[in-house]
Amino acid sequence: MNIKYTLAALALGCTATAAAQTLNQAKQWFLDGRFAEAKPVFEKLVKQAPSNANYNFWYGACCYETGEYTVSQKYLEKAAGRQVINAYLYLGRLYYRLYRFDEAVENIEEHISWLEKKKRDTAEAEHELDRCRRAARMIRATEDVAVIDSFTVDKDDLLSALKLSRESGEIAMGESGPQFTNEMGDKRLVVRTDDKGKTGLYAQVKLIDRWSDPEALASLNDTADNLTYPFVDSDGVTLYYAAESEECLGGYDLFVTRYDSDDNAYLRPNNVGMPFNSTANDYLYAIDDFNGLGWFASDRFQPEGKVCVYVFVPNEQKVTYDYEATDPEQMIRLASLHDIRSTQTDADKVRRARQQLAQVMYGTKEQQKKTDFELVVNDRSVYTQWADFRSEEARTKFRELLQLQKDLDGLCASLEQQRSRYAQGNRATKQQLAPGMLDQEKRVAELRRDVGRLTVEVRNLENAR
Repeated sequence: MNIKYTLAALALGCTATAAAQTLNQAKQWFLDGRFAEAKPVFEKLVKQAPSNANYNFWYGACCYETGEYTVSQKYLEKAAGRQVINAYLYLGRLYYRLYRFDEAVENIEEHISWLEKKKRDTAEAEHELDRCRRAARMIRATEDVAVIDSFTVDKDDLLSALKLSRESGEIAMGESGPQFTNEMGDKRLVVRTDDKGKTGLYAQVKLIDRWSDPEALASLNDTADNLTYPFVDSDGVTLYYAAESEECLGGYDLFVTRYDSDDNAYLRPNNVGMPFNSTANDYLYAIDDFNGLGWFASDRFQPEGKVCVYVFVPNEQKVTYDYEATDPEQMIRLASLHDIRSTQTDADKVRRARQQLAQVMYGTKEQQKKTDFELVVNDRSVYTQWADFRSEEARTKFRELLQLQKDLDGLCASLEQQRSRYAQGNRATKQQLAPGMLDQEKRVAELRRDVGRLTVEVRNLENAR
């Protein structure tokens, strides 16, 4: 026997055995979810055998699981081209993250087709397909909204980064989570955790010396899991919040609902849609009608523990992009807010909003005390005295506005007194006071709307000069 030949064969056999052991170990790591450990093994193998469909799949899947989405694409596409069943699933997930939702649908459907041929369970894949189809519909209804600024903060500091007017109420961190308190400080929504470990929204009213016991908003808590970050619009009936549910794109999505006083319950909530919601977590949505600004927060494009706060100009009526007429890549940028400058198509609107944002962010209480009033007219002018007006009609309207605001303040004070009497009264007293209080609450809501409308009218009249 040739000793050299025998030694060479033995060495080759040992190498093959070691390679097989390494491959088997990497496959086991992959099945155990230890993708970072498996990835270098598959990377080496795919370099040695670039046409091997399984190596391409394993390496592409590991790259996807470790967040290297750009790297993973070509390997997953090659594996899917060679009909590796799970490659369709991973490629569908990748396209979903890239906002290529129609392609995600096609790949998940192909994956399900192969599973059915193999008589395997399709439940998980069907769930992912539903999500992809929902996102494909949602991107076609992306709202055309001007996002004027964005900044990254620690998630723990999210609420302190918001600069809402007093008229918008307050979002703060309560004992067990975020809570919203209305402008008058007599109603609030709080977050509580139930015995199953899920968070929900609860309502409280201010009594003489304490807050009432939290009352669950059952009509909402039953629709989703882990409701949080509540905010009630200035109309007193529109509620925004974040939650996890079957209708979500990512983990948390933003939802909107309205209070139905006839049924004493909230209507079925709707997903706020894109660009506010994303394939990541979206936490908070608030509208400051007084300053004409909107705020929302998301962890899209952010590292662990960080969130991005976006400031936008709310639309009076929802306006959507023309999906069919918009370049697909541009549509992705608009829907995902990959570049907020692409949303800033109205230069005048953006300038006015940025001026207002600067006033909100950097104006001081001391500056406000030096003036009898403050009226933001445009991106260049903030009026603080009567002589600033150029339009006599605007000046007259502003006097009406101040009187309206005075009436509103007086009505709010009266309502507060009625609530105190109600809290202290017996049953007969409460029955007597209730109708008048309801009428006053409606009048307060009407006056607030009138104040907002008249403020816009004054600005328009003065800007027309």
